[in-house]
Amino acid sequence: MKQNNLLISIVCPDKPGLISAITGTLYELGVNLGDTTFTILGEGAEFSAVCESPADLQADELAEQLKALEDLNGAEVTVRPFGYATTHKISDSITHHIILQGQDQPGLIARMTEVFADYEANIVRMDSKKLSGGNEARYLIQLWVSIPESRTDACLATVTNTAAVLDMQSNWAAID
Repeated sequence: MKQNNLLISIVCPDKPGLISAITGTLYELGVNLGDTTFTILGEGAEFSAVCESPADLQADELAEQLKALEDLNGAEVTVRPFGYATTHKISDSITHHIILQGQDQPGLIARMTEVFADYEANIVRMDSKKLSGGNEARYLIQLWVSIPESRTDACLATVTNTAAVLDMQSNWAAID
């Protein structure tokens, strides 16, 4: 059965039930979700997914179905063809989950992600949040990475050292 590969992007005010409303509608329309993310951004929320839809369900029709949801009233909904495979290559397997936390300062993400580039590690996913509370702004960075096996020890040592220079705590876990 022929399918369309689509990219769905929704930006809207955050409220409980968004994921359920969106994914329930997609299920009812025969859409199969691939990689999917949801995050709160300030007072807003963002839902993104690559998916496979039935061949007779076009991107513009799917966008209209989503825009019609009461929970998405006023949302920015974009559905467009996705010209890439919806599954990962084996080289994009996540090997490590890394958590960095410390005082907020300019350049944190740039400095930390340079380390992974230097070791030919692929960042499969990254989430970062400015944390409120206390007298100083804190920052949390979570990375899910694919580090080449031959470079793992050196990469993780450099991550730890770079985080310490930036006055950040670092923790990591191998993913089997």
